[in-house]
Order: sequence, then C-alpha cells, then structure tokens
Amino acid sequence: MRLHASGLAAGLCLAALFAFQAGAAERPPVKIGILTDMSGTYAAMGGPGSVAAAQLAIDDCLAADCKGMRIELVSADNQNKADVGAARAREWFDRDGVTAIADLTNSAVALAVQGIAREKNKVVMFSGPATTALTNKECSPVGFHWMFDTYSQSAGGAKATVRAGGKSWYFVTVDYAFGHSLEADTTKAVKALGGTVAGSVRHPLNAPDFASYLLQAQSSKAQVVALANGGQDTVNAVKQAREFGIVTGGQRLVSLLIFLSDLRALGLDNAQGLSYVDGFYWDYDDATRQWAARFEKAFRGNKPTMTHAGVYSSVLHYLRAVAASNSTDGKVVADRMRALPIRDPIMRNASIRPDGRVIHDMYLYEVKTPAESKGGWDYSKLVATIPAAEAFQPLAESSCPLVTAGK
Repeated sequence: MRLHASGLAAGLCLAALFAFQAGAAERPPVKIGILTDMSGTYAAMGGPGSVAAAQLAIDDCLAADCKGMRIELVSADNQNKADVGAARAREWFDRDGVTAIADLTNSAVALAVQGIAREKNKVVMFSGPATTALTNKECSPVGFHWMFDTYSQSAGGAKATVRAGGKSWYFVTVDYAFGHSLEADTTKAVKALGGTVAGSVRHPLNAPDFASYLLQAQSSKAQVVALANGGQDTVNAVKQAREFGIVTGGQRLVSLLIFLSDLRALGLDNAQGLSYVDGFYWDYDDATRQWAARFEKAFRGNKPTMTHAGVYSSVLHYLRAVAASNSTDGKVVADRMRALPIRDPIMRNASIRPDGRVIHDMYLYEVKTPAESKGGWDYSKLVATIPAAEAFQPLAESSCPLVTAGK
C-alpha cells in the first residue's frame, strides 16, 4: 500500500511538472522592437538609451510576471525618416515576428508606423514623439502615447510664462509635424491666457545655424522667444541665443521641449533659468532615484531622460499584459493594457484613456544656477506639479474616432 501511495505521489509530481513545462512552452514568444534615432538629432534623448531601458523592463518582468516567457529585443535606426521607419516596421511585423514596437522618437515616423501597426494588429507604444495627432485623428485601438505630447509641453510652460509677464510670443519652430503641433498647441494656450503671438519662423530639422531665425525673433520685440523644437536643435538654438543676447536684451527664452540630455549638453551656464515641463526627473523621489541608478549603471553612466523612462514603463506594462492574457494578439493585449493598472517607479497617477493617451502627473521645472547645483546630474528644481487630469488634452476635445464614434 505504501509503494502504491509513493508511486501515485511520484506520478502526480511528474504530471504537475509536465503540465508546468507544457504551460511554459505554450506561452507565446515575444519580440519587441525599439525603433529610434540612433545617431541623429534625437539620439541622446532616445537612441541606445531606449534600448537599455527596454532591456531593464524585460529583466524586471522576467523576474516577476513574465517568468518562463521567451522575450527577444531588437532595435533599429529610423534615421528620422518616415519612409525608413515605415519600411523597418513592415519588415519587423511581416518577416521577423516582432510583436510590438516602442519609442519611435520622431513624430513623422510615429504617424507612419501607427498606420502600419493598426493594419497589422500590432501594439505600438510612443515615448519619443510629441504630436497629439497620435491620439486624435490618427488614433488606433493598438496605439498608446506614453510619456508626453505637444499639449502637455505647451499647457504648463505657457501658463507659467504668461503668468510671469510673458504676454507676447515669437516661435522658432522645427519644420515638420512635431514642431507644427507644438507651436499650434502653445499658440492656443497663450491666446486662451490672454497673450498674443507676434509671429514665427520655421527651420529644417538638424539645423546647425540659427542666426537668421534668432535675428527675426529678436527684431520682433516679442517678450518671449519660444523654441518649438527638440534634441540637438534645441541645444544649438539655446547656445546661439545666448551669443545673440536674446536674454540679456530683455526677452525671455523658453524651451517647449527639453530633455535631461540637452541640459547636460548645454551646461548650467547656458541653461540656467530655463523653465520646462517634464514627465520624469531622476531626482523626484526615492523610487525615481533608485531606478535611475540602475539605468545609469546599465547605460554608460548616464541618467535617463523622460523618453528612456517612458520606454521602460511602456515595455514593462506591455509585457505584463501579454503575461496576463497569454497572448500577443494586438487587440487582446491592448485591451488588457487598458484594464491593468500601471505600476512602476516612473509615473504617478497614471492611467490609459480610450484614445490611447496615457495620462499622468507632469512637472514644471526650472534649471538651477551653477551655485544651486550640487554637481553631477543635479540640474533642475521642481516648481509645480501639473495633475494628470490637467496636463493632457481633455478627452472631450479629442477627435479620435474611438472616442467620437459613441457621441
């Protein structure tokens, strides 16, 4: 009888083991693509750092929700060209078995890939691009805009500047979807606050010389010179604005989108006093400091930008949704992503709306003076928190078909 009981117990153990192994084997393989700017204007705020952030998310999920899953990470340079990004996305989806794409950095690339992902029923998560079109007319049931957009950057920055006396504005704008959207959203916010727009000038992406654009801004006599650009364009424009005496001449210089990597490139002497809106800052609290320390160790001693933080958050949430649904079908996973709470050290009060916009608290920062900084990566001080419900375009104003269809 004992032999029979022992044999039965052994059989049950083996059966349980086989069942576990079969269950693990049945879990769908996941392949995540990071499509970003690897060497151009936006490489420092996204680029290889986004790949490092995605790997951290994979490691964290494999240690918890994703145990037993097969997860592969691939990356490519979109070269800030919509046709290049679109071709790579199709190749990844059609030939290489990629189940989701993250980052995207460039708004034109993002809009192209949004359409392809919708067509292929694949999840795509945007942490680098800023155009609000991604959650308006170009929205998708499998598309998620994760960290910031032109509305979040314009609302807080415009409000703070106008309240401080900056009533008349002149824009220096990068000439493509991102810059156009950022200028339009900020113009709307400025006028709603009682301000005026004296004019604007547009420059090509990756412009080395801003002399003519800054001279036009200077001659406009506007109280505020607003930079509606990003990455190396912003760095170049701020440095040259200092040389032209924009600030010493009495005008305010406002960067509508600046990243920690840009502040690093500028240095405190050039950047001090700049106000900007950010969705993540490494020194916000203990949780952000701990995660930033891990990122710094994983990526060449650099602290993360909000794009890097957004890539980590989005990839981790996607993987948890795959694990929870045991599927990589785009619609199935997207539905689960909307249902699951967002839990990570990156964002506060975060949730996903029907239009794919991830809303969360945003923050108004001011760059410290050299005397205020403790050195290292200590660049900014918190001025105000912008609650999630106020930081992003109201859902009632959305032109996303997923929202308007029910109206």
